[in-house]
Amino acid sequence: MRGNKLVVVMLAAAGFIGSCARERSNATGWEYNNPRNGGFQKVPYYDQETGPGLILVEGGTFTMGRGEQDVTYEWNNTPRRVTVSSFYMDQFEVTNFNWLEYLYWTRRTYAEFPMVYKNALPDTNCWRSPLAFNEPYVEYYLRHPAYQNYPVVGVSWNQANDFCKWRTDRVNEFILIREGVLTMNPDQSGEPFTTDTYMADQYHPGEDKEQKLIDLDPKQGWSGKRADLGQRIVRMEDGILLPRYRLPTEAEWEFAYYGLIGSMTNEADPGVIENRRTYPWTGHWVRQDDEQFQGDIRANFVRGQGDYMGVAGALNDAADITAPVDSYWPNDYGLYHMAGNVSEWVMDVYRPLSHEDFDEFRPFRGNVFTTKVLGNDGAIDEKTNQVIYDVYGIKEYLHEFERVRFQRISAQDHVQGMTERDSLDSTGLYRGMSMNVKSRNDIDYYNSPPEQVYLSKNKSKDSMELELLKELNRVVDMAIDAANQQFYMEASEIIQTNIFDGLFEGVDPRFIRTDNLGNEYPLEIIPILRKGISDYIVNTPGNLKWRQVTNEENIDRTNYKNSDYRDYIDGDFESSKFFGDDQRKSDINSGIRDESLVMYQNDHEAYDLVGNSIRPNDRTGWPTTMVSDKSRVYKGGSWKDRAYWIVGSNRRFLDEDQSSCTIGFRCAMDRLGSPKGLGRYR
Repeated sequence: MRGNKLVVVMLAAAGFIGSCARERSNATGWEYNNPRNGGFQKVPYYDQETGPGLILVEGGTFTMGRGEQDVTYEWNNTPRRVTVSSFYMDQFEVTNFNWLEYLYWTRRTYAEFPMVYKNALPDTNCWRSPLAFNEPYVEYYLRHPAYQNYPVVGVSWNQANDFCKWRTDRVNEFILIREGVLTMNPDQSGEPFTTDTYMADQYHPGEDKEQKLIDLDPKQGWSGKRADLGQRIVRMEDGILLPRYRLPTEAEWEFAYYGLIGSMTNEADPGVIENRRTYPWTGHWVRQDDEQFQGDIRANFVRGQGDYMGVAGALNDAADITAPVDSYWPNDYGLYHMAGNVSEWVMDVYRPLSHEDFDEFRPFRGNVFTTKVLGNDGAIDEKTNQVIYDVYGIKEYLHEFERVRFQRISAQDHVQGMTERDSLDSTGLYRGMSMNVKSRNDIDYYNSPPEQVYLSKNKSKDSMELELLKELNRVVDMAIDAANQQFYMEASEIIQTNIFDGLFEGVDPRFIRTDNLGNEYPLEIIPILRKGISDYIVNTPGNLKWRQVTNEENIDRTNYKNSDYRDYIDGDFESSKFFGDDQRKSDINSGIRDESLVMYQNDHEAYDLVGNSIRPNDRTGWPTTMVSDKSRVYKGGSWKDRAYWIVGSNRRFLDEDQSSCTIGFRCAMDRLGSPKGLGRYR
């Protein structure tokens, strides 16, 4: 019923009037909810509300890891017994229509910042294949109503996380509207509701659109009358708002996949799991054994070579690509498509030995501990009112773009001064980084130098393009200068004003191509660069500012010291073969060598960070692995996989900024309090 929770809070606030028997603290004896003695408030709480689309997954212990023979010999999922807390999980995979709702809201809210909308678009080109005709899916799969109940694909791990944040805020905003705290406010242009900004008392849509609760804290000079009490916003202690939607951890996903409650059928000893499952159902076969559906395929995957859907007239899974998210049969938790249809992103950073390293309770690799940015007065800093960019990432992107565009292995530098600086250049970008970028050669046509190959395709170097790239580098260098002084808002404003609102908007006559008739022609590289630079958005208007924690604020801690534990004991310096090499340690501390490549060389390293040659310019300086701190795990098989990959224990990885036509996701949410639900503990 609308407003039930708010009514409870309001009644609790008003309960001190005319009440003879009030609840008292069992620690101090003082009355709750009485402003006459300070007004400490206790609100009746029953249970956590189940968020839209979610199902409660009761946690427990299980053996996580290898459930099938390791045919790839990666040894990356050693079996280990762990415990997972109860949590909520989407019953269905996130659909195209869910994503279109997200895109619609983003486009309306950030109309002044179109790059935010473009950054949220899935990569529909993920369907393309050099030797297949998949263009219909490129054009229709995301937006055509025939596919609206199909799982969204072409979404990177980063985009999936952005969706989870958006969904959290929209659900909590709806709850506050339902409870009468807020009124409907469709016009939130540039200043949207977010849960964090509301809880920090920084979201104020206007007096006519917000109703506050009675504050029982008697301010100085209180008259003693209820009508003279102050007001407050909803707090976490009221139990009205929901926890964050997020991606499930790998352990949570695998636990939910098996639905082991269906294997606990021993009435004499209900705590015994009688069958260790390979799939989300009991048995080692992929067809239904139920008499009514006997022989039907249980999931959407590839049965054999060239067999994606069966024979006409008797289609075995009736799905050539993905299938509707509510098709087939759910597992014993009620979750659909845990096997097949699309693989699914999980939160974890990939490491082959994670199963041997992580905790046995709520295991997870990928922690980067953050905290809200505070002002000098110790209060939460004001929310951001602009788009924030990673200016260092933009600089590296421009280096990479020019390498691919012009194949400059044997060419001279086109942007003068860009790499002609000693060690650390004036913008704070290491000279060695740009030299390593230039040393990459991703083509080899008949051993011709890349310069000749490029020109042989009638792609003469465009002087206007070169001038634009020179100007872009100049602007980004200005932004980096500001960022080096910790003026990160000014740095982002330089990018926004000079690049997106300047160079890319056609206001600079130097970059407008005009013929003799006065017709204007677009520069081919501007839309490409616009999309590429948009990928480096790290915050949007209306959100609070966050930062990573520092060692200095954790001096007395024993449970953790640093912020970034993605490579902890598997990829950091201490876990590498160089842990006893004092010279390598000194080079890393001095900024000469890159610590992230010390164990997993996932990038070129022909030069160190100051430009000295450390490996000859051949394959010894090339990447030897794809594993990095950006590698994220995805689980389960897809419509394009054989049965081996639909086994729940198998794991693969992909960089967090990449996507595929076979990977989707579903959201999860923490379960607070009783693991059984409805306040039950047994």
